[in-house]
Amino acid sequence: MQVAEQATTNTSTRWHRNIKRVAVLGSGVMGSRIACHFANTGVQVLLLDIVPKELTEKEAAKGLTLAHPAVRNRIVNEALTAAVKGKPAALYNSEDAALIETGNFDDDFEKIAECDWILEAVVERLDIKKIIFEKVDNLRKEGSIITTNTSGIPIHMIQEGRSEDFRKHFLGTHFFNPPRYLRLLEIIPGPDTEQGLVDFMMNYGSQYLGKKTVTCKDTPAFIANRIGIYAIAKIFQLVKDMGLTIEEVDKLTGTATGKPKSGTFRLSDLVGLDTTVHVLNGLKQNCPNDEENSLFEVPPFVQTMLDNKWLGDKTKQGFYKKTRNEKGEREILSLDLETLEYRPKAKVSIPSLKLVKNTSSLAKRLKLLFKAEDKGGEFVRRSSLGIWAYVSNRIPEIADALYQIDDAVNAGFGWDKGPFETWDMVGVAETMAAFEAEGLKPAPWVQEMLDAGISSFYKVENGVKSYYDINTKSYQPIPGASNFLILENIKEEKTIWSNSDASIIDLGDGVLNVEFHSKMNSIGEGIIKAIHHAIQYAEDNSYNGVVVANEAPNFSVGANIMLMLMMASQGEWEELNLAVRTFQNTSMRMRYSAVPVVVAPHGMTLGGGCEFTLHSDVAVANAETYIGLVEVGVGLIPGGGGTKEMALRAADEYSQPGAIGVGVLEKYLMNIATAKVATSAAEAHAMKIFRDTDKVAINPDLRIKEAKEAVLALAEAGYTQPTQRKDIPVLGRNTLSTLLAAIGGMRYGHYISEHDAKIATKLAEVMCGGNLSGANNKVSEQYLLDIEREAFLSLAGEKKTMERMQHMLQTGKPLRN
Repeated sequence: MQVAEQATTNTSTRWHRNIKRVAVLGSGVMGSRIACHFANTGVQVLLLDIVPKELTEKEAAKGLTLAHPAVRNRIVNEALTAAVKGKPAALYNSEDAALIETGNFDDDFEKIAECDWILEAVVERLDIKKIIFEKVDNLRKEGSIITTNTSGIPIHMIQEGRSEDFRKHFLGTHFFNPPRYLRLLEIIPGPDTEQGLVDFMMNYGSQYLGKKTVTCKDTPAFIANRIGIYAIAKIFQLVKDMGLTIEEVDKLTGTATGKPKSGTFRLSDLVGLDTTVHVLNGLKQNCPNDEENSLFEVPPFVQTMLDNKWLGDKTKQGFYKKTRNEKGEREILSLDLETLEYRPKAKVSIPSLKLVKNTSSLAKRLKLLFKAEDKGGEFVRRSSLGIWAYVSNRIPEIADALYQIDDAVNAGFGWDKGPFETWDMVGVAETMAAFEAEGLKPAPWVQEMLDAGISSFYKVENGVKSYYDINTKSYQPIPGASNFLILENIKEEKTIWSNSDASIIDLGDGVLNVEFHSKMNSIGEGIIKAIHHAIQYAEDNSYNGVVVANEAPNFSVGANIMLMLMMASQGEWEELNLAVRTFQNTSMRMRYSAVPVVVAPHGMTLGGGCEFTLHSDVAVANAETYIGLVEVGVGLIPGGGGTKEMALRAADEYSQPGAIGVGVLEKYLMNIATAKVATSAAEAHAMKIFRDTDKVAINPDLRIKEAKEAVLALAEAGYTQPTQRKDIPVLGRNTLSTLLAAIGGMRYGHYISEHDAKIATKLAEVMCGGNLSGANNKVSEQYLLDIEREAFLSLAGEKKTMERMQHMLQTGKPLRN
C-alpha cells in the first residue's frame, strides 16, 4: 500500500525536515509504545533505557554477568516485547518491530547523534529529566529536534541550563496513551523555541503521525488533562451530592452525551485511579488561583480506594470488580460509594435516558437531557454548566483560541464534541441564566460576544468552519482547516440527492461523494440506490468520478441482517435472490463504471462494506481500518461479490511462477472461513484485501480529501472503463477434494461445528470454481458470482444460519452452533 512520503515543509525554508531516525529515551509503557508508533509510519527508531543493577534468577542460573549484552539490554528488550505482544496492538504490523533498535543509556547513548528527533519519555521527575537532557545536549547533532513527553512538568524548568541551540530546538510533545489509538498530540513550546519548529511539529504530527496536533501554553497539565480532570473532579462531586450510583453516572457520561461508551468510572479503572489522582494533586498544588481549586481536593471515597489499592484494572478492582459467582460464572460487581462495599452491578433506569435512546442526533439528545426534570437531566445540566463555565475562564490562560480546547479534549478523551461545541448545541444565550443558580460565572467575554449579536462559538460558511476569536471579537477560520475535507461542513449546502440511508454530496472539482447514514451504516436498499444513482449521475453529467466515504465512527457493519432474516424465515426466496443479485450488481457497477470509484474505509468495515471496498478502483483507507469478510459469523458466505473477488485475487497469485495453487487458495479461504478481521490497514494489505495500488491515510481527517485526489488523479490519467474478467484460472475438482478432506479432518477433530463445515464446503466449492474436471479451466467473473449467489441462498435456508442471524441481531456477537 502507498503511504504519504515525507516532505514536510512550512513557511521557513530553514525548517524543511525529513525525519529518518528517532531516538526514544525511556522504554516504559509510553516510551515503548511511542517507539512502536514511529515504526508504524516507517521511521527507524533507537529505543534506550537504563542498565539493570541486579541479575534475575534466570540470568544467574545461566551464568550471565551484569556485563553481558543480554543483561544490559534486558529492561529495554522486555519493555519492547511487552509492547509488541500487548493488547491493544501497538503496531499496525508486528513485522515493523524490526525498525526499532534497542540499547541502553551507558553503551549506546552516543547513537543519538545519528537521530533527527530525540524524544525523552523517562519517569516524571524533573531531576532525572535534567540529567538526561544534559547528556543529550553534549551528544546530539546541532539542529536536531529535542522533545519531552512530560504530562505536566513545566517546559521552561526542564530546559534550564541548556545550550542556546538546544533551547531553540526544544519543546514538549505530549502523547496520550495508547499512542497509536488516542489521537491527541499536545505541542508545548518553551520560551526559546523557534516558531518554525512549532509549525513543523504541528504539521508533522498531523500528516505523518495521524495526530490531532494542538499548540498548548506551558501551564499545569496543559490543555486536555486540565479540562478532562476538571470534568472528572466535577463528577466526583456530583455523584455524592446527588446520591447517584456509578452505573448511572457511566450511562450519563457515555454515548448518550457524546462520550466514550466506557463512561467516567469504567474509564478511570482502565487508566488507573492513581493516575487521575496524580493529576488532581498537581492541579491542586500548581493552580492556586483557579476558581475551582477546591474541587481538585481528593474526595474521601477516592482516598479510601487509594489506601486500599483499588486502582482499577491494574489491581484487579477499582470502581468495578470482576469476579465469579457461586456457579463459577463471571460477574461484575460495582462499588457502592456510600458503604464502599462491592455489590452486584445494577441496571440503570433513568427516564430521560430512555427518552433519547433512539435519537441519533447528539444535539437533539443534549437539548432533551438538559431540559429533563429527572435526576438524569439534573446531572447533565450541572455537569455541563460546570465545564462550560470552566473552559470559558481558561482562555487565554491555557489557550488563546477556544477551538484548541475542543480539539484537545475530543482527541485526548475521545469525546464526540468538545465543551464549546456542546454549548453551541444546547444554545449559548439560552443557558446563560442557568449558571447563576449553580453559583457559576462564565468568563465576561461570553456575554460580550452575545451582546455583540454573535450567538455561537462556531459557524460554517461555504464549507469553512470558523471560531469566535476573543481578541479580534470576530469569527476567524480555524488554522489548517483547509487541509481537510469535512463532509459535516459542506453537506447542508452541497447535498444533491438523498434518502433515509444515504446522501450524494458534491465535493467540487467534478467529484461526488456517497455518504452512508443508516443505522450503523448497514447496507440496504437506500445505500444501494445511492451508489447506483451517484455513478449514473457522474457518467451522465461528465463528472470526474465518485468517492464512497462517511464520517461515522465506522464505515459499515455490512448488509442489513434483519432484512435477510425476514426474507429467509418467511421463505421469500425470489426476493432474497433478487436482493443478493442486486448487491452483487452494485459491487460490479462500482468496479466497471465509466468513471473512477474510490472507496475510503475506516473503522469497522465488515461484510458488505468490505465487499464494496474490494470492488473500488482505489481504496484510500485510514490506518485504523478493521476490515474483513465476516459473513460466516451469521452462517453465510460473502454474497455481494466478496467470495468471487477473493477467488479472483487468489487465482492471480497462484498463476505466478512457483506458486502452489492449493496452498495459496487455502490461505484466502481460511481468512473468510474464520471471519478474520484485519486490525489495521497494514494487516489488511497482508491479507490481500488491500492491493499495492491502494493508499493509506494515517490521519483520518485527511482520508476523504485524499480519496477525492485519487479520483482526480485517475481521471487526469485518462481513466478507461474496464471490462469484466473472463480469464480467471480455477483449480476445480482435484483441489476441491483436497480442501474438503481438510475440512472433514477439522470436523472429525471437533475443531469446527457441523454447520461451520457446511459453510466451509460451500466456500471451497465457489473458490475452486465449482466441481470442474480437467486442468486449465478458465471462468468469468459472472460465473463465479452465479455460484457464489447459489451457495449463499442454499445456506440462507438452513435453520442454523437463521439461528446465527437471530443471535447476532440480539447480542451483536457471532454464534458458533
